[in-house]
Amino acid sequence: MATYLIGDVHGCYDELIALLKQVEFSPQQDTLWLTGDLVARGPGSLEVLRYVKSLGESVRIVLGNHDLHLLAVFAGISRNKPKDRLNLLLEAPDADELINWLRRQPLLQIDEEKKLVMAHAGITPQWDLPTAIHCARDIEAVLSSDSYPLFLDAMYGDLPNHWTPELSGLARLRFITNAFTRMRYCFPNGQLDMYCKDIPERAPAPLKPWFSIPGPVSQEYSIAFGHWASLEGSGTPEGIYALDTGCCWGSVLTCLRWEDKMYFTQPSNRQMDLGDGEAIAS
Repeated sequence: MATYLIGDVHGCYDELIALLKQVEFSPQQDTLWLTGDLVARGPGSLEVLRYVKSLGESVRIVLGNHDLHLLAVFAGISRNKPKDRLNLLLEAPDADELINWLRRQPLLQIDEEKKLVMAHAGITPQWDLPTAIHCARDIEAVLSSDSYPLFLDAMYGDLPNHWTPELSGLARLRFITNAFTRMRYCFPNGQLDMYCKDIPERAPAPLKPWFSIPGPVSQEYSIAFGHWASLEGSGTPEGIYALDTGCCWGSVLTCLRWEDKMYFTQPSNRQMDLGDGEAIAS
């Protein structure tokens, strides 16, 4: 009975399967946690979605910015970029089924026994856990509703970037989406910076990685996240686990076995592909 946490797969199906074989993952006994961005950039987005969906209750995922972007492309709201390599998925006979399954997935996973929280980009230090849960449910409710294209059309943008409970409507939903799926840096007061993508050593003052600013959630829970491949899985405080290690860019796919905190990696099948990993942007 093991719990395996794997960073952003990004359509790297062969590497995902090889990594799961390496750790001897058993869907009948083990649980797989995935940090989001299942799709885009790698060649096997269709196979990844089919496989993850087939795992049923033995997998726990969160949606990432590329997953949301896929939903927007499928809804005709955003442009299908050739570099995302989504054509086979978009044209698949089971595309409707896969998309409808994907848009009903959560933005936040919590295991109270393990004191473990997972979100694609992380948890803004401006939120306590009840607020994070409530905000995640807001997005999940609209994504699973018939009005989800309206939300997808409005999610692109960098403002508002400061949380207040008084935020409402589409502005509130956009902030929540950015915090869960795009966040990297914050100002000291927790306000999001949606522009800097550099490594922490080169980030301009006063910006700090979100996990470097003490927040209510990180004081009580471990946090697993993906999204930030340039961290290369390092540089985070104790209890904060950065799991996106850039497999789709030619690096490795990383797995953390929770029970003993042992790491496993699977080399990418492709050469380094330098590019902009951000899908949701203004």
